[in-house]
Amino acid sequence: MSLTLHRNADGTTTGRNEATGFTVTHAEEEEVTRQLYEDADWEYTPPPPPAPPGFHRFVLVHDAFGDAGVDDERYAGVRARPPRGCVPVDRGCFALKCERPGRTLMDAVAGTVAEVRREHGLVLTGLGVGRPEEWYGSGPDGHAGVIVTQSLLTAAHRARLLGYGRRDVVRLLDAAGLE
Repeated sequence: MSLTLHRNADGTTTGRNEATGFTVTHAEEEEVTRQLYEDADWEYTPPPPPAPPGFHRFVLVHDAFGDAGVDDERYAGVRARPPRGCVPVDRGCFALKCERPGRTLMDAVAGTVAEVRREHGLVLTGLGVGRPEEWYGSGPDGHAGVIVTQSLLTAAHRARLLGYGRRDVVRLLDAAGLE
């Protein structure tokens, strides 16, 4: 099932459930999302209040150990001393639920990933996005930013598993025209 959101030129948001054909337009994006969830027969939970200025909320996951949950002994160190603003949670794999400072979402995630790697030797591999093709608006610090950051984390992890190095990945990004 694919739910899509589109911001219109007049400031409204249009949402569509591709599976049912249900379409709704409203001035409030949250109301569009709520109606789409209702149409999809999904439980809708309103979003929490916004993070303080300069902070971003995200969940970092580590699924490289397969079925290892948050209680696995390999996570003992990060469970005991998680990065400031992060709490270990079980998402079917080890995860950190975080509210961290950063200029952008990607900056906050990068700082957290670097800290966990430096302090615990653990490379977190994603943001828990199961279906990154479900791309919808909200800009670089909203869901669209989560999808891009998820894709980059997953690509970095999988590139390393295949034997590619940093230079290989950076060369590809440069060749793609990322400035």
